[in-house]
Amino acid sequence: MVKTPADKWKDIVIKYRKQCQKILEISSNVRYAGIVNAYGRTLTGMIKPNLKPLLQSEDFKNELFLISTLISLRKNSVGTIGKLEHVVLQHQKITILILQKNNATYYVSVDRKEKCLEKIISSIKKMI
Repeated sequence: MVKTPADKWKDIVIKYRKQCQKILEISSNVRYAGIVNAYGRTLTGMIKPNLKPLLQSEDFKNELFLISTLISLRKNSVGTIGKLEHVVLQHQKITILILQKNNATYYVSVDRKEKCLEKIISSIKKMI
């Protein structure tokens, strides 16, 4: 049986969802794992159970739009400076990790008390 484009898309989203679940399992300090497309639209994402989101819905949409814009603008410099490995944004309450593979941007928030960010980044890179 030939898969329709809708079936293929559904399979991709299921794959991404499983990756987000695995990212949440990397550390008890990982708060959120999500995957965003080039337009800042969430393809899938999940917050650790029993945690309250820090951002309101509209603020979070703006955050993802900002990140997708940053990633899109940097694509022109890949030939000169090389492929983006990851981005770390340190805030007072959380750390945001941004990684990219193909057209998917992985957005992961981690509690600031996490001491092994490099281990988390390495684990995510192996996973994706």
